[in-house]
Amino acid sequence: MKSIYVLVVALFLGLNSAMGQSIPLPEHPRPDFERENWQNLNGIWEFEFDSLNVGLSQNWTSGTADFSKEINVPFPWGSKLSGVADEADIAWYKKSITVSENWKGKRTFFTIGASDWETTVWIDGKLLGKHEGGYTPFSFDLTEHLTYGKAQNIVVRVDDARRMFTLYGKQGYGNARGIWQTAYLEARGSTYLDYLHFIPDIDKGQFTIKGELGAASIKSETLELSVAGKTLKTEIEAGQKRFEATFDLANAHLWSIEDPYLYEVTATVADDKVKSYFGMRKISVTNLPGTDIPYVALNNKPLYLQLTLDQSYHPEGFYTFPSDEFMKNEIQLCKDIGLNGLRTHIKIDIPRKLYWADKLGLLVMADLPNSWGEPDADAQKESEYTLREMIKRDFNHPSIFSWITFNETWGLKTEVKNKNGDIDRKYLPKTQYWVASMYYLAKSLDETRLVEDNSICCGAGHTETDINSWHAYLPGYEWEAFMTNLDKNTFAGSTADFEDGFAQGNQPMINSECGNVWGYDGSTGDIDWSYDYHRMMNVFRQHPKMAGWLYTEHHDVINEWNGYWRFDRTMKYTGLSEIAKGMEDEDFHSLFYVSTGQDITQTGKAGTMATVPIYISCHTDEELPQSKVTLEYRVTGIDVLGKMHELPAQSKTLDYTPWMQKREAPLSVKMPEMDGLYTVTLILKDMNGRALHHNFMNFKVSGGANPAGVSVLEVSPKDLKNADWSVKSWEVMDGLKMNGTGNGSFEYVFTGDAKKAKSGYLLMELGAKELFAKDRGGVDLIDMDYMLGAIAEPSQNKNSYPMTDETKFPSKVMVSINGFNVKNVSLEDDPADHRGILSWHSQKEDRLLHEAGSYGYMVKIPLNKTQLKTLKKEGQLSVKLTVKNGGGLAVYGKDFGRYPFNPSIVLSEK
Repeated sequence: MKSIYVLVVALFLGLNSAMGQSIPLPEHPRPDFERENWQNLNGIWEFEFDSLNVGLSQNWTSGTADFSKEINVPFPWGSKLSGVADEADIAWYKKSITVSENWKGKRTFFTIGASDWETTVWIDGKLLGKHEGGYTPFSFDLTEHLTYGKAQNIVVRVDDARRMFTLYGKQGYGNARGIWQTAYLEARGSTYLDYLHFIPDIDKGQFTIKGELGAASIKSETLELSVAGKTLKTEIEAGQKRFEATFDLANAHLWSIEDPYLYEVTATVADDKVKSYFGMRKISVTNLPGTDIPYVALNNKPLYLQLTLDQSYHPEGFYTFPSDEFMKNEIQLCKDIGLNGLRTHIKIDIPRKLYWADKLGLLVMADLPNSWGEPDADAQKESEYTLREMIKRDFNHPSIFSWITFNETWGLKTEVKNKNGDIDRKYLPKTQYWVASMYYLAKSLDETRLVEDNSICCGAGHTETDINSWHAYLPGYEWEAFMTNLDKNTFAGSTADFEDGFAQGNQPMINSECGNVWGYDGSTGDIDWSYDYHRMMNVFRQHPKMAGWLYTEHHDVINEWNGYWRFDRTMKYTGLSEIAKGMEDEDFHSLFYVSTGQDITQTGKAGTMATVPIYISCHTDEELPQSKVTLEYRVTGIDVLGKMHELPAQSKTLDYTPWMQKREAPLSVKMPEMDGLYTVTLILKDMNGRALHHNFMNFKVSGGANPAGVSVLEVSPKDLKNADWSVKSWEVMDGLKMNGTGNGSFEYVFTGDAKKAKSGYLLMELGAKELFAKDRGGVDLIDMDYMLGAIAEPSQNKNSYPMTDETKFPSKVMVSINGFNVKNVSLEDDPADHRGILSWHSQKEDRLLHEAGSYGYMVKIPLNKTQLKTLKKEGQLSVKLTVKNGGGLAVYGKDFGRYPFNPSIVLSEK
């Protein structure tokens, strides 16, 4: 909705003065449109809820009424950082301001970066205006109401009652109620810039400016730009409000992900001066070299998109982040793991976060938030207004490469009666054509970026779009079949994933949401994201017709736990480097990539040759020495006796060309002679030895023989003599793992012939065991509307097993043999991540998970002479595992966890 100005819009004076108190987010909120003189009004405001809506009738507008609470602006009420609970839909803010005598001659504006939803502002009881909307900035002119040098009261009333046509988005994760972006005073000249957009043209070595004054100029004015050490000028004729001019910028320093160079600009017109910046970069579509496959291009080079969905939420500030450093870190986290972009999901993000994307070099897909009602006239008006304001505010951010007008048809379905008289919700043709019109509206406002009409899912299709996107959430084992089918249906003229009357053209085809979170029945809950992700990445890189992907998601939120990071941005651990030396999370996102295909763990036979598929995918124009690469590979792993193996490395040389996408001859690798879990580690190197990519493939090997003179007495985890636990004990997947929670014990009896044994050791894989919500009983998930804020525990989902992170759940187990304590073993955690290879490999392909990725720690305890003598004499040993610290215990078998052995006693005749 538009800002309704009661007063004539004018110019504004604000002084960036030192504040008497420490305030949150003290930085200027708009580095892309910053005036030197401004005053930050963040911090403590007087505050009052108005649940009965009596504030207007009781003259709270005057600023003289006492308010009983205080709120920390700009945090939305109800968030922890605001300091107030969410008690009503209407609330009032009040703050005393004093404008210095030195400000005379300027026009003073009060600006709010964003406030949800109907915001009305007064100064000393005089109405300044009302704004309707929730995401974009608005300003009101205070000038004619100021008494310089004296305290005056600004009063703000916000009505955030739920309206079905408003763009509520995913505020169920935490409502953006009231003021949620910086409020400030600002000094503008008598003739001032309302906006100034920069349109780079790297092909011509030029840039164009388009802008608008706050009001038509009374006389001819000169707009002067200071950029790149030069002063550029253009005239704005008398009576004109809008202006446009083009300037040469020879040998421009381009903005790119690797080198995000920003041209700083000072723009002056009359007595108004604004600092801004822009990046010389081009967003377009071009073919992947050597193919007819369209890709998004940055600066005329194809770019393989590797993005993440960013809910852009904070657990204590909701839509609002606690500091500028936090926002910077959000961007840096993506850079650190090799991503080249993110999609701000169903939220128009804070300008300073976009600034850090510009500054650090990270691409952004920008969503228009959605309503949850029907696409009626009010909803359409709200969407169109917000789209216009969003593009107006964020035009100069070079990081933004696309606008997305709708997501998954949310807010686009209309209730209609079917032939049986029941109500269906339909995406009607008339709505589809309105969606197409929104695409054209965005293109008319910004021809420099790509526009996506609807990020599609769940049976809906595209209309008019620059990107042929799709959403898919699948178990890791379903991706190859899915992608093969997708390849067949992607071509110009295809109607796949498009609504009737529309068809594919030459758009880049990308995934715009993926992962395994919704791929399992009832979703996954909190699990290891990395194992299925590994399978998915391997498949994606074998299908170059897909020009990129977008993983859900950057960080956990209140009821989604599939983030790379926790909601508080603490770490989750994949454990990759312990599987393949040198491999890190960023190897999933390398421009050079060696894929072994979807099945990253296979079964093999001891002593035989195993086949490792090889596909080389390179999304770079980098020339490498001798136009060749070396693929180095070796076998490492652990056998059933708990002994590590590392065989000598082998290598082969392959031809290399930039942008190559090629299936190579598979490797033939000999498996060790003993049963175990082995990993073929792969390192792609250039001819100078620089590592370009790491990957691996696992083999569960059986059919081998133990060395001469070595025997193993083993039991299955479920083959218990006794189990006694204070809370609960149970078996997993028919006894592949045993769990005990609270305090208690498991007791095993090992039997067998040990007469020739001269030494031996107890070998087990043990972990702590937390009692998760799903295992408590009586906490089954019911149908919940997660998008609107339904909350469940991370481990409440039947498929969940929380991923290893910074929070540990330790246990301590006392190991007794034949009644004598032999060792106290500390178990650091109850972990689940990529290291739990066997727990993943043993899952059935039925879209259900059973403690996937969970694993323990290898425990080896040598037998002493007395224990060995008893075993020889009696043919058995009793082993009791006792926990007294409440940390529980998990016992893993040879087909579950991290290690390929059952609870065992290993005996040697030597």
